Amino acid sequence: MVPTPASIQADVALPRIETQVAIVGGGPVGVALSIALAQYGITSVVIERHRTPQQVPKGQNLTQRTMEHFRRWKIEDALRRARTLRADQKVVGITAYGSLTGEHHYSWFERGLVDPYYWTRNERLPQYATESVLRTHLHETPEVAALFDWTATDVSQDADGATVVIESREGGSGTVHAQYVVGCDGSRSMVRAAAGITQTLSDEERRMILLVLRSPGFEKIMRRHPDTTFVNILRPGLDGYWQFFGRVDARDSWFFHAPVARDATAESIDLHEILAQAVGEDFEFTVDHLGFWDLRFALADSYRTGRLFIAGDAAHSHPPYGGYGVNTGFEDATNLAWKLAATFHGWAGEGLLDSYDAERRPVFASTRDGFIEKSILDDRAFLAAYAPERDEEAFARAWDLRALGTPDEIRRFEPNYEGSPVVAGPIDAVPSAIGGHEHRARAGHHLAPVRSRDGSDTFAALDGQFCMLVANELDAVGFADAAAHLGIPLSVIVIDDESAQRLQSPAVLVRPDEFVAWAGDPSTVDPAEVMAIAVGSRIPAQALAGAATTEGKENSDDE
Repeated sequence: MVPTPASIQADVALPRIETQVAIVGGGPVGVALSIALAQYGITSVVIERHRTPQQVPKGQNLTQRTMEHFRRWKIEDALRRARTLRADQKVVGITAYGSLTGEHHYSWFERGLVDPYYWTRNERLPQYATESVLRTHLHETPEVAALFDWTATDVSQDADGATVVIESREGGSGTVHAQYVVGCDGSRSMVRAAAGITQTLSDEERRMILLVLRSPGFEKIMRRHPDTTFVNILRPGLDGYWQFFGRVDARDSWFFHAPVARDATAESIDLHEILAQAVGEDFEFTVDHLGFWDLRFALADSYRTGRLFIAGDAAHSHPPYGGYGVNTGFEDATNLAWKLAATFHGWAGEGLLDSYDAERRPVFASTRDGFIEKSILDDRAFLAAYAPERDEEAFARAWDLRALGTPDEIRRFEPNYEGSPVVAGPIDAVPSAIGGHEHRARAGHHLAPVRSRDGSDTFAALDGQFCMLVANELDAVGFADAAAHLGIPLSVIVIDDESAQRLQSPAVLVRPDEFVAWAGDPSTVDPAEVMAIAVGSRIPAQALAGAATTEGKENSDDE
């Protein structure tokens, strides 16, 4: 393997480095991918131009699903210790009309509403703190080598693998040869360009400011909204785009996003005026960071070309509305990791790696259309239709309806892989971010928590491999025999009666990423057919009609 970063001389030529997977980009998604691969025994090299994480707060809201990944990687406790908020501080936001101190506001984006459907709770901390935890774990992971302070300048592929050309700032150079390369190198991805992957762009043509500020005065204002960690302000005249405050730490540090003029510069804008408008009163502050970014959406037209893959912002980018970005990237990494591992270990079908694109790309498109862009359009329509100065009563009614509807966004955001070519379930669906949280096991959906017959939590027992959940051990025999014949690692967990009632299915096949590959009555299907589908060996067939019937049950415990 490659030596650790401390022993690498950045001004010398490195020999050709051999590894199974080369990861271009060592931000949170790239490092997470390397850690996920290591859990399957797959070696990787991470190439990153920055020696340390960039100290700009972003990617702060980590969902329950993302925290499940950290639990799987055995660094959940380390991440929670890195929290910059107080231990008792809640992750709750508000939406305000006109200004923060105005009379119209309501609670918003309470992720805790869906806690019962996941194995752990959500968290909030700056991305650089998350990255520090990931990097610390990376250096303790023998399957991973890190080349920080090195930049990937080119990548090519042939029948034998793929080669990444690397250079350091001090003049060193070398190559990394791998069987696969994954570009986690951001929205201006070199890997995406080298792979010839095009993008579909939607430019909102808005210039945005990112300000990181410190202000005891603002902290006093926020005492009116205790425990609030982020604020979304709707202002007439901003066409539905937000002014947004997010807490960075438990003291007096906040970041602020807002639309500004297209030609705005650090010298031309009046920060005091912008902030006073957003808050509703003036206050003193100091600036830690001031930058600008363009509000746009981008989605790669493919996530794979041969041996080259892309993930995270290299595959999709969007404005930081709703806290979806880094969570989507972590899910990319988790989805791709087990499929690459299955390929290296020899039990993946020919279609498994292609299913990464088939599952993850439509989920992001749905996140973009059904949540992020929709929020802009809905806010734009609301501001155009209602204003308290025009009709106070109509505005109040509409505002109250908005407040009542806010939990729906959290409940509706349920990324799933229904209709995936490697899910043995109904074939007339498309993977989507829109769904509903249930304890009932549904093919293509995330598995809600269950307990084994002895009362223990089953998350650790899932162990990142295929798993069969049954109430009766005999129901797993056919699947265990089929998995052994196909060389697929499969464990069996006998669950307790309460979990079986919640799942509403005699048997549930769970993938290594905790998504349900199939659920139903084992007597109605060919276990070998189901297992083959789940690893990409063949297309779902009508023989799985029994699974579709089970999926169609109307009675559920949704919400």
